[in-house]
Amino acid sequence: MVKNITNKIFLGLAALAGTACTANYLDINTNPYEVSRDQMEADGYGLGAALNGMASVVISTDRNTAQMTDNLLGCTQGGYFGDTGSWPYTISQFNATDDWTRVLLASDEVIPLLYSNYTELKRITDNPVALAIGDILKVAAMHRVADTYGPIPYTQIGTDGQIAVPYDDQKTVYETMINELTAAVNTLTGYRTSSIPSTADYVYGGNVEKWARFGNSLKLRLAMRIVNADGEFAKAAAESAVNHEIGVIESNDDNAKFSVFATYGNPIYSSAWYNPAQITGHTCLTGGESHASADITSYMNAYQDPRRPAYFIASEWEGQTYCGIRRGIVRPDIDEAGHMYSGINITSSTPLVWMNAAEVAFLKAEAAGVYGMNMGGGTAQDYYEEGVRLSFEQYGVTGVDAYLAQSDPVTVSYTDPWTTDNPNGTVSPITAPSVQWKNDSDMQKRIITQKWIANWIIGHEAWSDYRRTGFPELFPASTAGNLSNGVVDSSRGARRMPYPQGEYTNNQYMPEAVASLGGPDNMATDLWWAKKN
Repeated sequence: MVKNITNKIFLGLAALAGTACTANYLDINTNPYEVSRDQMEADGYGLGAALNGMASVVISTDRNTAQMTDNLLGCTQGGYFGDTGSWPYTISQFNATDDWTRVLLASDEVIPLLYSNYTELKRITDNPVALAIGDILKVAAMHRVADTYGPIPYTQIGTDGQIAVPYDDQKTVYETMINELTAAVNTLTGYRTSSIPSTADYVYGGNVEKWARFGNSLKLRLAMRIVNADGEFAKAAAESAVNHEIGVIESNDDNAKFSVFATYGNPIYSSAWYNPAQITGHTCLTGGESHASADITSYMNAYQDPRRPAYFIASEWEGQTYCGIRRGIVRPDIDEAGHMYSGINITSSTPLVWMNAAEVAFLKAEAAGVYGMNMGGGTAQDYYEEGVRLSFEQYGVTGVDAYLAQSDPVTVSYTDPWTTDNPNGTVSPITAPSVQWKNDSDMQKRIITQKWIANWIIGHEAWSDYRRTGFPELFPASTAGNLSNGVVDSSRGARRMPYPQGEYTNNQYMPEAVASLGGPDNMATDLWWAKKN
């Protein structure tokens, strides 16, 4: 695991463009030869520091943090990554310690960094465009926290990210976030022909309409998150987002992504390659502690998906070009069999994608086909096929017409090549629906399965869809690999993360928070939106 990486205020970027602030950084003595605060604000540096500092938190650019929140949490529970290594505790085996599970809610790198920059933004400017973008960034970061824990501090959270305040129930959190997005998009719509300095916006270069499309798209995502629990509100929100005059993301040119990194580059890449195999005479080409999971490689093998070379590094197993490691097993050491599984084909400069056009198309397909919503006049099939095409385009892959023409269901099977220490290596095959569109009982399963493939590496979204819909069906943890002492069901996987232990000491409102959760504070309790009517 990545260790001893501090970088708590994103120093690499701060030196270049001032992309991060902390709550008390103004207490540091001023160097008379450096740019003053007034000069920074006049030149737009302060605006960039605040907005880009917030953006660096949506998916944390700190590699220690991203490893815990994405490599080892969202991407394992979403079926994208599997981990190797010898540490005794891990989320994939459901026995992680508080140091692993607390990060999104209690780490200095997430909520305190987000809110100190948000507070600074509101202090230094009354520019309605910048403030609206700040609101969108706040929701983009905080909905991942709510998706992970359930009830969270939100409406009463402190200006410096102080979370020792009353928790909001989940209905309040998601409805508040959706209403905030509505207000932010309405503001941006009124200023759609204006802009902010490109140096203050590493996501869209100051383009206001693109921020509005992202805000609407995020609103659609959250509406579909709560559709089974808060249907009337969700329907109104989803339809208003798509049918808004600016609309939602429909082109890969509008994908929301962040690509300005510090020393180690893309933190998911850096974490994946941490601690590669050290074998005399052998150069490991597949990565370190994170590899592709058996779930995603097996599904894409079954569909003969042309995107595999764009997603994966070939495995070292003879006769198995793309072979991921199963999650929730007794894990092989990286120097033994661990290094032989397929790697994750990203680089240090690969952007962190928050949301892509393909996801938005699949959201519309599900909303129209499964829930009968008005998504702008197209059919569920139109949006579904658009989602597949947009994903192929995003990765520069050909063959989409042949892929969409696959008319038969496929069998997704997997036998772990490393079976000496993992006798449960063969799992029961999974029947997955055809790629070709059909108006049948597998409609939602088909949409979510292809959305899952298209959302590669956006792990929290995959995990949320899996908990909400049950799709795609993922391989269960092995009997020996499930170390939850019977708490977590091997087939269903982790449903949430437990609250940080420090909250029980520092926050007097924890009894109410747990009561609002509706079940024990452990990994097995379903969130409000994951409980189908």
